[in-house]
Amino acid sequence: MEVSRETFDVIVVGGGHAGLEAAAAAARLGARVALLTGDPARIGLMPCNPAVGGPGKSQLVHEIEALGGWMGRLADAAAIHTRVLNRSKGPAVRSLRVQTDRDGYARAAQDAARRAAGIRVLRGEAVRLLRERGRLAGVQTADGRRLRAPAVVLAAGTFLRGRIWYGLQSRPAGRQGEPPARHLSAALEALGHRTIRLKTGTPPRIALRSIDFGALDEVPPDDPPGSFSGRPGPHATARPTWTTRTGPRTHRLILDHLGESPLYAGAIDAVGPRYCPSIEDKVVRFADKDSHLLFVEPDGLETSEVYLQGFSSSLPPAVQERMVRSLPGFARAVIQRYAYAVEYDAFDPSDLSPGLMSRHLPGLFLAGQVNGTSGYEEAAAQGLIAGLNAARFAAGQAEVALAPDEAYIGVLIDDLITRGVDEPYRMMTSRVALRLLLRGDNADERLVPKAAAWGLRPAADAERVRAKYARVQAELERLERLRIDGVSAAVWLRRPGATLAAAWRRVGAPEDPLAPEEAEQVEIRAKYAGYIERQQRERERTGELSAYRIPPGLDYARVHNLSREAVEKLSRRRPATLAEAARIPGLRDAEIAALLVHLARGRKKSA
Repeated sequence: MEVSRETFDVIVVGGGHAGLEAAAAAARLGARVALLTGDPARIGLMPCNPAVGGPGKSQLVHEIEALGGWMGRLADAAAIHTRVLNRSKGPAVRSLRVQTDRDGYARAAQDAARRAAGIRVLRGEAVRLLRERGRLAGVQTADGRRLRAPAVVLAAGTFLRGRIWYGLQSRPAGRQGEPPARHLSAALEALGHRTIRLKTGTPPRIALRSIDFGALDEVPPDDPPGSFSGRPGPHATARPTWTTRTGPRTHRLILDHLGESPLYAGAIDAVGPRYCPSIEDKVVRFADKDSHLLFVEPDGLETSEVYLQGFSSSLPPAVQERMVRSLPGFARAVIQRYAYAVEYDAFDPSDLSPGLMSRHLPGLFLAGQVNGTSGYEEAAAQGLIAGLNAARFAAGQAEVALAPDEAYIGVLIDDLITRGVDEPYRMMTSRVALRLLLRGDNADERLVPKAAAWGLRPAADAERVRAKYARVQAELERLERLRIDGVSAAVWLRRPGATLAAAWRRVGAPEDPLAPEEAEQVEIRAKYAGYIERQQRERERTGELSAYRIPPGLDYARVHNLSREAVEKLSRRRPATLAEAARIPGLRDAEIAALLVHLARGRKKSA
């Protein structure tokens, strides 16, 4: 019987947030894309909390939006509650968080995938990578189809040899109700990729009608609502959220049943997320705390359940019921879906290039939780870069990447490929040295021109952004010329409590009124001018190291004064620049200096 053969430019394996952004980015470059998923009705599903953004993560979403990605606009369209976190702090750490309608987000994602020119959604499980004459040629599915393409993006989430746990009972699954991907891990291991076994989890979902909301503290949404795309959805202020707390009774129940936790019983060897631990981990690791804050958040406008954020668990269902009912407001709670843990295969991301291509098989790209990250936002950001480069690879074009001094996405990927992971990676503002330069509010200035140059956005978008920041700069220069209390209006704005509106009342507003987002940029740049200038100098120093390109085939053993350990690390990681080499853990300043001397001598010989 003839085996079915279909030809594409890019095949994306997985329909989660990484897979969606990969398919969308590749299609925007004109690639013919196959989006291969086990169940098309589960595309865009939010298996954990249906929320987008938060500290460190909202900056990623703003950057995805600037690069033409889908996540921000999908979240805005499905928003039911928005809130700016860290509002009282500086602009470097302010973060938008959008609670979405879970089912509405998935419907919008599926509709976007169906409507996108160039994307064809296919049902199936990828079981093997096809190779011809040593080159990647596509994938084979479990039903025997051969899907041909020169580039493949693997975005399989938690499905690779996935296993879920309820207490000490387990079964193979990628997540509740869905089978795992059973074969692809072996295919990557055969190429030389190193497997990491990781774990994550999800809290129980509670029946809305069974909760006493009078015993909870209400958190109202912002009004007017925030948004990532500038277009808040129609229901962005529709729902509040609430908080409650654990107490001694909850903690005693957990400690009494630790032996029934697969992690504490030794049934799971996988490593869980440090910054999003299960409630068991919190109680054990923070034994001095009498309570832990929990967030009670609706799953949607019409769903009958709420999400108990901060209460992830792998204890048995019977124990979970007693734990939940020990919480204020939950004495009569009915659990509609129990919490569980899932362990799965990920791969050492230090085996990838800055564009997320495998160093073992050109044309193969990895994105999302298969690279050891956690979170929708981290996955989507990687998916966009992987899809962009997969389309470029298929077209015979060079790889592109974002540097750590250009974007949070650059920091994320650089951390992965230079440091690797030994636990699920989560983006945080504290990971970003230049966070005052890489704010969410200026993502358009930083990245829309790049997106236009790469083909991800129309050139007209870049022109609009340039015009916006030209108006911002003109107003800053005008404020420098005007005086308030003996100093320029721009300097006056640095005083505590000073606002742009107050400055305009003193010196007059510009003749050509600024849009609200333009006025925001003027105020931020005037208020934080000294700090911004300091970080720009830091960026320039980093740029000096980035200017030293390292030849791809450099024999590090011939570089004088490098230790054997340094030679091994550099040979395995193959950094593209001296700045990238300097970020590899374990390399001493003296070894970076030795490498600098070697490269400088090479430049002189070339000259």
